[in-house]
Amino acid sequence: MKFISYRSEYNYILKLALPAIAGLSTQMVVSLVDAAMVGRLPNAKYYLAAMGLGVLATWAVVSLFSSLATGTHVLIARRYGEKNFTGIGDVLNTSLVLSLFIGAIVSLIVVFFSYDIADFFAVDQKVGFFAGEYLHYRFMGIPFFLMTVSYRGFYFGIGKTKIFMYSGVLANFLNVIFNYIFIYGAFGIKGMGLAGAGVGSTFATIFDWLFYLTVSLLPSYRKKYLMFHNFRFIKNIAKSIINISTPVSLQNIFILVGFLSFIAITGFISTTAQAASNVVFSALLISLMPCFGFGIAVQTLVGNSLGKGNIPQAKHLGFETSKLATIYTLFIGLIFTLVPRLVLILITNDDKVIEAAVPALRIAGFGQIFYSVGVVLANGLQAAGKTFFVMMSEVIVNWFIFVPISYFLGVTFGFGLIGAWSALPFYVVLYAGVIFIKFKFGDWTKYKKV
Repeated sequence: MKFISYRSEYNYILKLALPAIAGLSTQMVVSLVDAAMVGRLPNAKYYLAAMGLGVLATWAVVSLFSSLATGTHVLIARRYGEKNFTGIGDVLNTSLVLSLFIGAIVSLIVVFFSYDIADFFAVDQKVGFFAGEYLHYRFMGIPFFLMTVSYRGFYFGIGKTKIFMYSGVLANFLNVIFNYIFIYGAFGIKGMGLAGAGVGSTFATIFDWLFYLTVSLLPSYRKKYLMFHNFRFIKNIAKSIINISTPVSLQNIFILVGFLSFIAITGFISTTAQAASNVVFSALLISLMPCFGFGIAVQTLVGNSLGKGNIPQAKHLGFETSKLATIYTLFIGLIFTLVPRLVLILITNDDKVIEAAVPALRIAGFGQIFYSVGVVLANGLQAAGKTFFVMMSEVIVNWFIFVPISYFLGVTFGFGLIGAWSALPFYVVLYAGVIFIKFKFGDWTKYKKV
């Protein structure tokens, strides 16, 4: 691919990023809808508490293993740049087998021990029972989910991010329909309460896998990449996927722990401060989801360029993508700073929580402007095989800068919620700076061969 102008570059970047952003956004919307459905059941407080545990457990597993998409994405993007189409089929087939194997093991363990797992984390016995029901049915779909993760990596790598968008719209629409049917009961099916949300999500996941499978059987993909002509599991490819994905998985878990620690710190300030922090994090999804979409685009662009052996183009496209992402986060940052109450009222109608969250959202609005650089260029480094460096950079800055400063300013020195959230700009700017320096000045002649 030859870029003849900045306009054509930006058009191509947006062509990759916008469908990815749309697909990610549907996931955020359906989560809110699911919570609204469960929140209208009798004794909703028990169901909502149980759903919180179930969703957190599911999210932890998803965060740990969905990074298989990163490994698959990076390998396929590199081979696409090399025009090694048979190799692309080998990567996808190997990734699918790996996902099915891991998914089956995780699914069996959680489905069999779902009630024991829920009871361990739940204080209330009733909450533990409902959470166990949810986990029991939800994890039946994990093997299918992980196979869709492999397909995502494939379509991202060849630049077909619209397939992910179509998948997101379809799967999340079906998720709402199935959840309604199984939660409340319809068409002769008895309502199952929160357990129905687990059943509905599993059915939606299976249909999502069927969608990807159907698309991959189209002649334009099946013949070009010989995906089912020579179906085989290749150990070296599986090893490469795992080597690339493992640091990303650990990064997801470690950062989750870091942010949970921050939420716990705000609890030392007050319950209202803790509630306000959760609301601010929800608002930040408006900004972060598009950043992740641009990150998907840059992995494809950098991977394709490295596959062609064009290192200058890889670096150039990484920086241009980060510029576009920064324009977006700057716009959102202005909204968070100038009219924070209009954003917060979309999430909660509690006046005390809103007023506590206003200054925190303004601080977060400033900090997240720079986060786009960190997210986008970090994805570029991952495409170059530098996943361990990216993991260590974010974990160190999060655990040893963000969390301690938030505690000292918020609790030790008594600056409250404003003090705790003031740690965010330190974290974001430092992380973005480290990633920027590595991306710009790192030795790309030694990028990892995959």
